[in-house]
Amino acid sequence: MKKMWETHGPQETFEIGKQLGLEAKPGEVYCLDGDLGVGKTVFTQGFASGLGITEPVNSPTFTIVQQYEEGRLPLYHFDVYRIGDVEEMDEIGYEDCFYGEGVCLIEWSTLIQEILPEDAIHITIEKDLEKGFDYRRIQMEREKV
Repeated sequence: MKKMWETHGPQETFEIGKQLGLEAKPGEVYCLDGDLGVGKTVFTQGFASGLGITEPVNSPTFTIVQQYEEGRLPLYHFDVYRIGDVEEMDEIGYEDCFYGEGVCLIEWSTLIQEILPEDAIHITIEKDLEKGFDYRRIQMEREKV
């Protein structure tokens, strides 16, 4: 299944994330990819809002994973941009997050592709400056339903 949205500002990107957060189910893994500055963190903040998380959500660039427990499902927010080796994921116990009762959202997921679950949901955010500075194309692909 594939879906595509076009947004024209951070608030619209937030709202797409929020809608997906409202629909998220336990055990789902969302892989979020796109260049620096495309709005991955804004999308994630919306996703967290959809789960009912009200605390501030920031990219866990230096901690790799940030856990949020206050929503209707736990959210495990990964940012693997600075990961040197996929074995670092073992050290932080990623399997408990990927295969637990919460929802995972992984920024820069292509860096750990070999350990991603087969049924992961892939989301790509892209800019197109010809369509405007704030334009974003958000594409979601889900292998299995």
